Amino acid sequence: MSTVDQAGLVWRKSSRSGGGNNDNCVEVAFSAPEVAVRDSKKPDAGVLAFPSSAWQRFLRS
Repeated sequence: MSTVDQAGLVWRKSSRSGGGNNDNCVEVAFSAPEVAVRDSKKPDAGVLAFPSSAWQRFLRS
């Protein structure tokens, strides 16, 4: 299990996440060698961390 130091991370939310009532989205932050992912509506609820290589495979699929 990996822990990501969230201090100083810059979180990004997709421009395709919409707005208004369709505000469900995740945010990502890049913290080499991992990518951190969290719920945009509940940012304090926890963070998932994935190896950068797994994130790249996810984006390609």
